[in-house]
Amino acid sequence: MFVDPTQFVQEMIGRIDGPMKFRLLLQPAVAVFFALRDGRRDARGGAKPFAWALFTAPGDRRALVKDGWKGIGKVFVVAVLLDLVYQYLAIHGFRPLQAALTAALVALIPYLLVRGLANRALRSHQGGPAKP
Repeated sequence: MFVDPTQFVQEMIGRIDGPMKFRLLLQPAVAVFFALRDGRRDARGGAKPFAWALFTAPGDRRALVKDGWKGIGKVFVVAVLLDLVYQYLAIHGFRPLQAALTAALVALIPYLLVRGLANRALRSHQGGPAKP
């Protein structure tokens, strides 16, 4: 199955002002809420920033992915489902790759960025050493 890059880009951009555009603000906000919660827990436990640890601690990667999925999994699944509803309403079809990409943009990326930042900020505020 061939994906036309022009159509792909146009449909991705169309989400910005299409129906259900509120989800593009609401879903990152929910992801940030969970990231702050999990980053706070990481800081209290003395853990390294989440995304950094994912790339630098291969022995802990499986446990980190499991913990991260527990924190953001439901938000990601809801993001995929809402994008599929958007696709049905706006483009009258289903594009699973676009749904996964949109969910990653509005849920996973904000979660990964904010969880590590929250950990660092809270550790420095508490006076503990911020591990790289």
